[in-house]
Amino acid sequence: MAAVLKTLRWSLTSLQLAGISDWPVTQEQEAATTTTETEVRSDRGDASWRLLEIRQELGDCRRCGLHRGRSSLVFGEGAAQARLVFVGEGPGLDEDRQGRPFVGRAGKLLDNMIRALGLQREEVYICNVVKCRPPGNRTPEPGEIQTCSPFLFRQLETIAPRVICALGACAAQTLLATTKAISSLRGRPLSWHGTTLVCTFHPAYLLRNPAQKASSWQDLLVIQRILHAEKEVYDHES
Repeated sequence: MAAVLKTLRWSLTSLQLAGISDWPVTQEQEAATTTTETEVRSDRGDASWRLLEIRQELGDCRRCGLHRGRSSLVFGEGAAQARLVFVGEGPGLDEDRQGRPFVGRAGKLLDNMIRALGLQREEVYICNVVKCRPPGNRTPEPGEIQTCSPFLFRQLETIAPRVICALGACAAQTLLATTKAISSLRGRPLSWHGTTLVCTFHPAYLLRNPAQKASSWQDLLVIQRILHAEKEVYDHES
């Protein structure tokens, strides 16, 4: 249905550009058109549409100084109704060049982590606390986080995942409004506005400290158990 409605919207737009705004219809056709328009408005309210609206609101964002050094704004990507969302710190060099989150070496490790959960990258959603690359890949400053994080929060509220995985201290501290170290936050389910939040080490940190991969795997098992339990409930109710 969603694909049909999208096609309908494009067709109506093409007719309007051609100068056709209305045409004679029967009462039956008029009733059907009214129903279809209601469905289109309903479709516009789904997660994909709302994410698009957030991206359009960001536009060519210049709300903080990070825009001066960026090549691309990295909004996020993945399934709009994902059960699992990964939140990182900010784009790196490769992400800035491609306009996509987690596509460098750390991204390859994240892909492996996602596959370890029995999922594909396309089934989750991936985004960052800030949308523009900080100079030299430094940690985002408090003012930059304060400016950009409301867009992250709206993304999370729109997707409404079952679990959020905070990758690294910046993401965990931003979502939990804390200054605690990632080592004291990981390893157990927490909560962000009623959504289960699991914190773990950032993939870039794991590349530098491979001995911590075992600890990160334990965090992934927490996520896996939550998602598996939800699936069992869904299958039972179905």
